[in-house]
Parts: sequence; structure tokens; C-alpha cells
Amino acid sequence: MIQWLQTFSPVQQALLATGFTWFVTALGAGLVFFFKTINRKVMDGMLGCAAGVMIAASYWSLLAPAIAMVEDRGGIVWLPPLIGFLSGGAFLWVVDKILPHLHPGFPVSEAEGIKTSWHRSVLLVSAITLHNIPEGLAVGVAFGAVAAGHPAATLGMAIALAIGIGIQNFPEGAAVSVPLRREGMSRIKSFWYGQLSGAVEPIAGVIGAVAVIAMQPLLPYTLSFAAGAMIYVVAEELIPESQAEKHSDVATIGLMIGFAIMMTLDVALG
Repeated sequence: MIQWLQTFSPVQQALLATGFTWFVTALGAGLVFFFKTINRKVMDGMLGCAAGVMIAASYWSLLAPAIAMVEDRGGIVWLPPLIGFLSGGAFLWVVDKILPHLHPGFPVSEAEGIKTSWHRSVLLVSAITLHNIPEGLAVGVAFGAVAAGHPAATLGMAIALAIGIGIQNFPEGAAVSVPLRREGMSRIKSFWYGQLSGAVEPIAGVIGAVAVIAMQPLLPYTLSFAAGAMIYVVAEELIPESQAEKHSDVATIGLMIGFAIMMTLDVALG
């Protein structure tokens, strides 16, 4: 796979990788053709697993390479990662306050962001899209970083990140499509809205790759920015959602498994 990907430019690699993560989102949304509901414990375990993957990816695939780059270039080792990390969290905080969205399982009256007349289906897609912006950005930045030629940014690491993000996208697609089906929407429409939530990832991925290639000195900041944005999503949404039904043990085990999977992928391929 690595040799095949090397025949493409970093931007094309980012597009292919985020196309894969979008595809896995669609696979998750496709569960709606087989199930009208998903056991809540199963969903909580999958959401916990998604959180674990994102936490591990934030360090091994993003923060660790950023720190290594600063060490090699000289300067205050902790400062660029700190600035980038907090900026990523701040960016998602602002988007969270502005973009109208609704978390699965909540009534429309509890929609967050600017008040709007959007339908429930659009609000649900918007919520998962909010997750996918930093995920697509992270994958794009990782592939763009490979073009910088730094030893800490390898193609294997970027591939591992794309695989990890793909794994955790599966429950996110189901988290949109299945609730819509349960509320009476047709299977086709439910699937369409579910997969649509992943469409932003190729866009964010290409933007991330292009930005990194154009501004290589900012690479430690952009890697850390993506990490901060992902951790914000984990802490603000994924973990609370996975434990909302009091299945904390299942969600925690899922998180541990997700973390272990992503750690293994990154160490093995990176």
C-alpha cells in the first residue's frame, strides 16, 4: 500500500485517505438497511472506542511528531505544540457555539449553536460533521507533513492515522442514520444523511495538506492544532454521549480498546 501511495502527490494522498474515511462513515450509515435500532450498550461501546482512537491519534500521530520537529529545528520545545493545541480547541469551541447542531438522542429544543429552523435531520448531520472537520484536517495535515521530509512524519504514520479515523467513523455514521430511521424516515434517506456527515472530511483533508505544504514552518502548529481540535471533540461530545445512559463500564472498555488499536497501528506502521 505504501509503495502504491507514493506514486501520488501528498494532496492526492490526503484526498484518497479522507475518501476512505468518508467511505467507512457510509458503511456505518449502511447499518440502517439491517437494523432499525442499535442496542444502546453497543453504541456506547463504539462511541467509547471512537474516543480512544482519537485520543491515541492526537498524541502518536500529531503531537509527538510536532514536538520532534521543534526539537530538531531548535527553539522552545513546548511552545509551538502548546499554542497549536490550545488554538485547535478554541477553534472547535467557537464553531460549536456558532454551528447549529443536535446530538443524537436529544430533542430539537436542546439543539446547540445559533438558533435556526433547520430540520432535526439536518441538525443531526451537522453535529457529526462538527466531529469530522478536525478528523479530516488531521489526516490532511499528516499527509502534507510527509512532504516536508521530516523523519517524524512518515507515510506509514499518516496511513495509520487514516485507518484509525476510518475505524472510529463507523459508529458516527450509524449514530446519524439509525436514529433517523427509528423516527420514521426511509432507509434510503436515513443512509443518505448518515453518509453525508462524512463528506466534509475530504474537503478538510485537502485544505490541511495544501496549507501544510504551502507553510512548512507552521507544521508543528498545524499538527498540534488538529490534535487540540480532536481532543475537544472527545471531551465535549464523544465521552459524555457514550456515558449518557449510565453504561460507563462499557464505554470505558471501548475507549481502552480504541486507544490500544490506534496506538498499535501507529507504532507498527509509523
